[in-house]
Amino acid sequence: MAELDDVDRALLALLRENARASTAELGRRLGLSRTTVQSRLQRLERRRVVAGYTVVVPEEAEGPQVCAHVLITAATKQGGAIEAALRRMPQVRLLHSVSGPFDLIAVLTAGSIGELDELIDRIGALQGVERTTSAIVLSTRIRR
Repeated sequence: MAELDDVDRALLALLRENARASTAELGRRLGLSRTTVQSRLQRLERRRVVAGYTVVVPEEAEGPQVCAHVLITAATKQGGAIEAALRRMPQVRLLHSVSGPFDLIAVLTAGSIGELDELIDRIGALQGVERTTSAIVLSTRIRR
């Protein structure tokens, strides 16, 4: 992975806050010229430090959503098939491969507790899933 200096790290922190900020605005906040910021951005993109930009949709725009983390224990050699099945479920927002007693952690969203319950049942019924444990998110304290 590319080595980052303090200015790169500060630039990345600002982009995490607002990836649409202009290079002029980023330069003002960093104390750099617009062209210096543009050059750094291009270098970070070329080196795949910045791999893309995304849309952040406020929760209220999608209507009420229930979020849960589902910890999944997979049968031996079934992780790939489970991942493929979870990729086809749009309610799965993130999927982490983890160490410890569980193999995967899926972050889900659903329109209601009932929909979430059905989704967790569908995940539990996937071939290769041995066990799931769920935790419903009550509130998000930090989002970056």
